[in-house]
Amino acid sequence: MSSKQLEKLIERLDILIVDENQFMRKLTRMMLMNIGAKSIFEATDGVAALDIIRNVNPDVMLMDWDLRLLSGPQIMNIVRSAGEFAKPSLPIIMLTSCASRARVSEAIRLGVHEVVAKPTSPKVLHDRLLSILVNPRPMVQVGKYYVPEPRHLAIRDDATATMGADTPSEPVAGIVPSQENIQPAWTPLPRRSRRLMESFS
Repeated sequence: MSSKQLEKLIERLDILIVDENQFMRKLTRMMLMNIGAKSIFEATDGVAALDIIRNVNPDVMLMDWDLRLLSGPQIMNIVRSAGEFAKPSLPIIMLTSCASRARVSEAIRLGVHEVVAKPTSPKVLHDRLLSILVNPRPMVQVGKYYVPEPRHLAIRDDATATMGADTPSEPVAGIVPSQENIQPAWTPLPRRSRRLMESFS
């Protein structure tokens, strides 16, 4: 795919920025416009974000993890409820000023596609958007979570094919060792979010 075609992909996106900090929203908007984005929406809190997702149907959401009314994890639990929310497979990029290992692991476990540490740059946003657009990952059930298919599965499959069937396969800590329990599915909405969800159905 040529660079012009890639630029067109970004240009056609409807992108939602969710951040309670006005300066950060403005900065993120400017960076997105710098890489060619033209249709950008903004939300200051989690409730407003859900409303925009329901009414505008954006292609990608860039969301700060620390939000008012509904936090990043709470939004993920609601959005990733297939069968109960309008767009459970919405690509989500997490923005955070605290990219600790625990927070990144939680975000990935809850179903974000990409994690970006603040402050970021136009190039980083460009690369993350292209990663989502050019190499889309199917949504799958991993345990009780509905998430993009983990990248390590493809890597592991390639490695297994290279090693051969007789090579022992040792599980890696923190990584799902096989695809036996990974199937396209949906996760029931948690009780704590069900009442709020009713207002967006």
